[in-house]
Amino acid sequence: MSLRVRIAGFAGVAVCGVVLDQVTKAWARTALAGGPVTVVPGYLDLALVKNTGAAFSIGSGATWVFALLAIGIVAACTVWVVRECEMPMGLVCSLGAVAGGGVGNLIDRVVAGEVTDFFATTFADFPVFNVADIFVTCGVVLVIYLWWRWDSERQAQDAE
Repeated sequence: MSLRVRIAGFAGVAVCGVVLDQVTKAWARTALAGGPVTVVPGYLDLALVKNTGAAFSIGSGATWVFALLAIGIVAACTVWVVRECEMPMGLVCSLGAVAGGGVGNLIDRVVAGEVTDFFATTFADFPVFNVADIFVTCGVVLVIYLWWRWDSERQAQDAE
């Protein structure tokens, strides 16, 4: 697959992630300023939370550390997509999701010094999260699975 196609897939998913994340966070900062809203009773609320750390408020106050980590991860994803000519498009797009989510939260950290979270599960003790977190989490799971599958296929071809 050509570099142009890989970059288009990677950047397309990343940009969609950033835009969706930033639009939903802007909405949440306005719509949820008055307090939480129940979406699915007993399961999901929307509640505005400002987080200077990571999940479960780990590393609260270490905004610059998480910002540098995000920059490094986005750079690594980009380099991998650029260098690996045979990478399947699913893996390319999954890396784009990781990068897009990372950039979405990075924008918050740089602009406001904190990340806006608003999805609050009420059925389990789980951190409040946002669209960027969904992109990162789903992207990482898909990257692991698709990379494993792709690597297995390459090993099987090499063994023939």
